[in-house]
Amino acid sequence: MTTRPDAPASAAWTGQTGAPTRLLLLRHGQTALSVERRYSGHGDPELTPLGREQARAAAARLAGVPGVAAVLTSPLRRARQTAEAVAAATGAPLAVRDGLIETDFGAWEGLTFAEARERDPGLHAAWLGAEDVAPPGGESFADVGRRVAVERAAVVREHPGATVVLVSHVTPIKMLLREALQGGPGILYRLHLDLAALSIVDFYPDGGASVRLVNDTGHHPVSAR
Repeated sequence: MTTRPDAPASAAWTGQTGAPTRLLLLRHGQTALSVERRYSGHGDPELTPLGREQARAAAARLAGVPGVAAVLTSPLRRARQTAEAVAAATGAPLAVRDGLIETDFGAWEGLTFAEARERDPGLHAAWLGAEDVAPPGGESFADVGRRVAVERAAVVREHPGATVVLVSHVTPIKMLLREALQGGPGILYRLHLDLAALSIVDFYPDGGASVRLVNDTGHHPVSAR
């Protein structure tokens, strides 16, 4: 028998106890900065037309998930626009959660990888190899991890046994997957997450977790594939 990835959770295969809080982790849709592969942290670009189409497609998929209790979103416009489509499709209440915001890339905001490396070659190289190194005026991945862990604990506490959509960004979603997998820093650099991709994690009241889906883009519109 095949189980749909958005089917109700069962702890039978994981050994966890209690009803989990299921987090449906959705990355926002396309922006102009993502098209140009530029660092996009606390800057606030809106979705492109394709990004809006991606948001609608993700929302249509999530509309088929029963019992979505809430849609929680990063405060940035690209995430909020994606989340608004999901909230409209599911009928779930929408709330902004500051803890879901993307990494602050500081002076590298809006730069390409090559431009940031040219601007700060030594710091950029160190940043790629150490979680506790921050971009100039920005936020380290370690700081993001601590912030997201606090937010995750609050969401699970506030929504016990419920299904909740979190609309966020690459780094926070990677941090949530990493926490669930009890993984090391390599996950941040080796895991790819597409725009408007869906991942699913169950967090159990006994402290356990189960990753059920990673980077699923089956709902993407044909024009985005």
